[in-house]
Amino acid sequence: MKIAVVAANGKEGRLVVKEALSRGDEVTAVVRGENKSAAPHAILKDLFDLTTTDLAGFDVIVDAVGTWTSETLHVIPDAAKHLAGILSGTDIRLIVVGGAGSLFVNKEHTLALKDTPDFSDDYKPVSAAHSKALEGLRNRSDVKWTYISPAADFQADGTRTGSYGLAGEELTANAEGESFISYADYAIAVVDEAESGRHVGERISVYAK
Repeated sequence: MKIAVVAANGKEGRLVVKEALSRGDEVTAVVRGENKSAAPHAILKDLFDLTTTDLAGFDVIVDAVGTWTSETLHVIPDAAKHLAGILSGTDIRLIVVGGAGSLFVNKEHTLALKDTPDFSDDYKPVSAAHSKALEGLRNRSDVKWTYISPAADFQADGTRTGSYGLAGEELTANAEGESFISYADYAIAVVDEAESGRHVGERISVYAK
């Protein structure tokens, strides 16, 4: 399996690289500057300068782009759009590291987590950016995309347990009523999907059991 991780220097990107390498996958980092991940190969290029030719030969591209500032949040949906565009019509799959805010909290799928009264104002801008990325993917049938939402509490320094629960469009909690997952366990789910390709054209979600 040949996997390219875009934004491999980020916290989630590095963990996806590490997880894929541990399974014997061939991993390439896509970074603007020095490759600080464990990937033995790198494409040193701004993601918006990537072309179809740059990504030819890979089985899966992982979009691990993450930003938080108001000036840069547009990069999240713009990155997903650009990568989908250059992968259009190919057999290369695109896996996007998504957000939790767009997960539904009712069975009718009319109310998303980000629109509930208790959702923190601090997270609304980044949630809106991730939601825009997902909406853009939903409108495409020309690219083999998968969008993976984490649980409500996405823990950057959380423990790697080696397992996770898999769900769909709805926010899901564990038996204790808690909805969280570590970056490390989320990386396991990303690589599982990369290797299996079971959810092409779908949004899935993962949580700690």
